[in-house]
Order: sequence, then structure tokens, then C-alpha cells
Amino acid sequence: MPDLADLLATAVRAVGGDHRKGQEQMAYAVEAAIENGTHLLVQAGTGTGKSLAYLVPALAHAMSSGRPAVVATATLALQSQIVDRDLPVLADALAPVLGSAPTFALVKGRANYVCVHKLAGGYPDEPADGLLSVDAVDAGAGRLGREVVRLRQWAQETESGDRDHLVPGVSDRAWRQVSVSAHECLGSRCPMVRECFVELARARAKEVDVVVTNHAFMAIDAFEGRFMLPEHDVLVIDEGHELVDRVTSTITDELSPGMIRQAVRAVGSRSEGLARLADLADPLESALAASTEGRLTALPEELTAVLALTRDAARAVLGDLGGGESEGDAGSQVARAAVEEVFDNADRVLQERDLDVVWVADDLRRGRLLRVAPMSVALLVRDHVFADRTVILTSATLELGGTFDAVAGTLGLRGEGAPPWSGLDVGSPFDYPQQGIAYVAAHLPAPGRDGASPQAMDEIEALIRAAGGRTLGLFSSMRAARAATEELRTRLQGSDIEIRCQGEDQIATLVRDFAATESLCLFGTLSLWQGVDVPGPSCQLVLIDRIPFPRPDDPLASARTEAIAARGGNGFMAVSASHAALRLAQGAGRLIRRAEDRGVVAFLDSRMVTARYAGFLQRSLPPFWPTTDRELVLGALRRLDAIPAAAPTDPGRPPIPADPASVRTAVTYGEGWTEQDDEDLRDGVELGLTLADIAATMERDAEAVLARAEQLGLTLGTDP
Repeated sequence: MPDLADLLATAVRAVGGDHRKGQEQMAYAVEAAIENGTHLLVQAGTGTGKSLAYLVPALAHAMSSGRPAVVATATLALQSQIVDRDLPVLADALAPVLGSAPTFALVKGRANYVCVHKLAGGYPDEPADGLLSVDAVDAGAGRLGREVVRLRQWAQETESGDRDHLVPGVSDRAWRQVSVSAHECLGSRCPMVRECFVELARARAKEVDVVVTNHAFMAIDAFEGRFMLPEHDVLVIDEGHELVDRVTSTITDELSPGMIRQAVRAVGSRSEGLARLADLADPLESALAASTEGRLTALPEELTAVLALTRDAARAVLGDLGGGESEGDAGSQVARAAVEEVFDNADRVLQERDLDVVWVADDLRRGRLLRVAPMSVALLVRDHVFADRTVILTSATLELGGTFDAVAGTLGLRGEGAPPWSGLDVGSPFDYPQQGIAYVAAHLPAPGRDGASPQAMDEIEALIRAAGGRTLGLFSSMRAARAATEELRTRLQGSDIEIRCQGEDQIATLVRDFAATESLCLFGTLSLWQGVDVPGPSCQLVLIDRIPFPRPDDPLASARTEAIAARGGNGFMAVSASHAALRLAQGAGRLIRRAEDRGVVAFLDSRMVTARYAGFLQRSLPPFWPTTDRELVLGALRRLDAIPAAAPTDPGRPPIPADPASVRTAVTYGEGWTEQDDEDLRDGVELGLTLADIAATMERDAEAVLARAEQLGLTLGTDP
């Protein structure tokens, strides 16, 4: 097998890239982890080229060992990049070096593929308002009917059956007419199993070197014994900061009156005792309406009684349906799957497991329903994801507060029985202090519950005008984003600056327009915090309205906080601050996407420098040049706006003056810093104290003290 350095150099040349120290460092660390059978957490900043850094050693191992490597991503965009761009280029480039071309395949869940048996009429039609026939479409039945007709025509022609290959796509309601869930699938009993797109895709996956999938599919496969993915001893989890949320979502269950009614429709005349179950939809609706929305620390009596009756009635119907062994009886399979879901979820809630959290939620489409999820998935992830294979988990944001401990804890990698692992931060090729400014509007009042203050709106307007648009506004809620949109549209009337808001069009369309129009501002919430990649002058200002703590009434966050506090830990720091740090790192990371990018991340929440947890949040951010000086920031944005788009950009950040009275940084190596801290530092120098003594006296990190002393032109004594 060729040397890793040669393989990586060949791969980098093939993609037209340059040598990157962080990429090389990561590749060697991945190779070592695979050889030693230990787990590795790698933080690799934007621009590192981390996909090549793990794909090259993973491919080399797979081809030498004969066992495939599995790569799991959180987003479709990264999955597509790996399958459609990275792996084809690598396969061509490495074939002469490796002796044969590496092979790869994409594996998804069953519902992502056309079911040929359903397409052939083997399943009962999904209810879709009677808009499924061609005659209905010809009569003007509407969008859904047209989608279904186009979808069925495509399904007769497709070679993959993969939903992502249908362009343009269709709504979920239309797609359900030609697909089935894993529980509805007949499996080996299906009369068309040999033609099944899913089975064909999984058969191909058993013969390749790299299998690409998503977090949810990987998690289900791991929890159910790895029956869907081929045997493998290396698992790479990209976008690893998303893993816990994706796993939690995968094993969250719910129960609603609509689910009971749907199960009743699916069963039809197959059960004599169906009336018992049908009669419980309305009582469940009443019990949920009488329950307080939010977390239930104890089940109300009325709800407990209805759930018990629902569980028992569903069990009886399942007895009538039998084991579902009838050859090709798709209708019975669908009915059994629907009733099993009702039974399992009612039974899970009634068990009141120690780690389960139960809450009542309002869904805009389905009304009030009951949800249940595990408070923590750490032990599940430890036992099922990190067992019996080497796991490489990577992301641009894994270190929170300057350490991997917070993320490692949520993955089950801390505490008694945790497997060995190592953490590595390979940095970023970007010069963050020179390319970006982190500005905290320390003069603003702390955000309240009533939305942005007039002072905050004034600040947003001033920043946007200085930037000439070019602004990505990241808000903690859609309500806040819409309010800011309406207010700023009024304030900016008559200017060339336009404000667009998430929800006014498809995200992809909004982001495309934002990237193409420098005077455009885009406001939104969570999906924009993580999913926007707009390099260049169209995004030179990122606004963050407030620290994105989880909502106080968030059921899982509150349960986790209480549990940690009960064990003597700091629940706020472990849950709320860690959540906020991750979101802030992701949001701030939208600014610098390439080496030429320049700009400002503006935090409109003064708690970023005043709160006791400020240092933890700041240490989680890219190391931008920090300041609280409003005029300096406005001037830098105006200079950027004045530079022609084709010219190299420079935010015009002046050197820090010897006299800090005019410009005093808000953050120093992640440490919040006050005027009193400056006075204490000067006193320590005058007394002749060493760096270690001053840091200990001030209860500050030594690096932060040294950095601030250098800014102030102070000379510290050295340790004897």
C-alpha cells in the first residue's frame, strides 16, 4: 500500500488544492486511530479540507483490509458533495496508485426510494384528497394531483428509484404515494423483492470500499444490530456536532389522536375489535387538551387512563391481525405497522422510564400530541455507535469553551466505562484575527422577552447602512427575525438595501439571491445559523441578535439541567451554555468561508462580555479580532463597502494603540475583560508580580493576561 503522504498529495492535486498543514495533520491522525483501534475527535476549521483528510486514509484501509469504511453526514449538501464530487475525483486519481479504482455507494432509508410493489398496485393508496387519477388532474384537481402523475411517470423510467434524482422534486404527500416506511415494507416476503430499489442499493453497498449514509440511518442500523449497513470496522461521522440531536430525534416517539384514526383506517375490516381503538381518539384528544403544554413530570390521571386503554385496545387489534405472515399482503403489513406504532408509543409513555422525558406539544398541522424522548443518549451512543469499530468524529465546531469535554460527555466518552479516545484541533487555514472582527455591542441593554429594544434596532440599522447591505442576520426565533425584517424595511425605505426573511421563499432560493446581490440582507433562524455558505463580498456582516440559549420551557433541556444539578454538577453550563456555544460557533462561522473574505460578526447581546459565562462562550468562537468600539466597526464596514467587488478586501482594522482608552478589546483569548481588570493588571505589574502570580490573583487564564499586557504595552516579570 502506498504511503499516506503520496496518496494525500495525489488527491490534493486531483481536486486542484494546495498543501494544507491542518489537512495533513488530520489525515495522519485518522490513519493512526484506524491502525490503533482508538476513537478520534477532530476539530477542523472551515477551509481545512477535512473530507479528503478522512477519505484518503479510510479508502486506503478499506482497500488493504477488504472491509468497507462508512461515512455518515448530517446534511444532504455534504452527502452530495462527497458522493458526487469528492469520491469520483478520488477514485480516478488514486486508481493508478492503488492498482484499482476505489468504489463507493450511497445508502439511505427505505422511504427515500420508490417501492416497485406499491407502484404496481400492491399497496392500498395513501389518502390524498382524491387527487390521484389522471382524470382528476385533467379536470383541474390541483398541484398535488399533477405532482403524483408526474411522479408516477418518472417512477416507471428511473433506474435508481432515488427521490433525490427526481428534479424538480415533489411534496412529501405526493411522494408517499409511491414509497413505504421500513415498518410497512414486506421485506423478503415481497413478491417484487428482486426488483426492489432498496435491496439493489444495499447489495451494491456490500461490494464497495466506502459507504456513505446519514446520521439517522447509521444510528438506527447501530441500535438494531447493523443489519442494513455492511460489516465495517471504521466509521467516520462528519458534522459530528449534530450527532446527538440526530440520534435523539431518531428515537423520539409520539402519539396523537390522528395516529389512532390513521391506524383505524389502515386496519379497515381486518379486526373485529377495532371499534374499541377507534373510540379512543376523541378521549385522547380531550385528555391532551386538558393537559398543560410542555414537560410532564408526572402523567395526569385522565391521560394515564386513556393511554392504558389505548395500549390495551391496540394489543387486541394486533392479536386479530396476527403475525402478518401472509405472502405479499401489503395491506395487512401497513395496518400492523400503524397499530404497532400506537401500541409501542402508548406503552413507552406508560412505562415512565427513568431517562425518558414526556411532554405535550402543539403541532401546527396535526394539533396537540404527546412526545417522549430520552433525556440523554450518551450511553446508547457509547454502547452502539462507539462499540466494535473505530469512530472518527469531525466537525468545525467540537471544542466548546476551549475543550472537547462537553461534546465528549454527550457522546458517552466520559465517565466510568468510557472507551479511550483522543481529541485534536487542527485549526484553520484562515487568519481570523486579520480577516474578521468580533464586535460586541456592550452599550445595549441585555435582551428582554419582549423582543429587540429600540436601541437594538438602531444598532442593526447603523451596522447595515455602514455595510451597504451584505448582512446575514441570525435570530434566536422566527418571531424576532420577522419583527426585525418589518422594522428595517420601514427604516431603509428609499435606500438600495433590501431585506429578505426566511419563510418568504425556499431557503435555497433566498441564499442564492443573497449570494448574488451585495445590497441584500437575509434574516432568519436555525437553518441559516448552520446551512449558509456564501463566500465573498455578499456576506461581510453577520448579526447575532442574542445568545441562543435553549428555551426555558424546552422539555429535554430542562430535564437534562435538573438531572445534572441533582448530581452536583452545573446544569446551566453543561446544557444551556454548551448549546449556546455550539450555535454561536456555527453562526459566527458563516462569515469567513475563504482566505479572501473579510468582515464583522456583531453580537447585539451585551452578556457576551458581562456575564459570568462570557469567557466560555467566547472561547468557543473563531479567534476574530475583538472589540466593543462601535465607531471603529462602523468605519471598517464602510471601508469594506467602498472597495470594488473585484479588488482584494481589507476591513481596515487599525493596529491596537498603545493607549487603550480609545479602543479596548472586549475579548482576549476568550476572556471577558473590563476596565477594572486593566487596573488590576497594571497594579500587578507595578508590584513586580510574575505572569503566574497576576493570573492567579486575577483568576484569569495566563494567555489572556499576557495578551492584554502586550496590548497595553506592559512588561511582565518572569518566573524565577
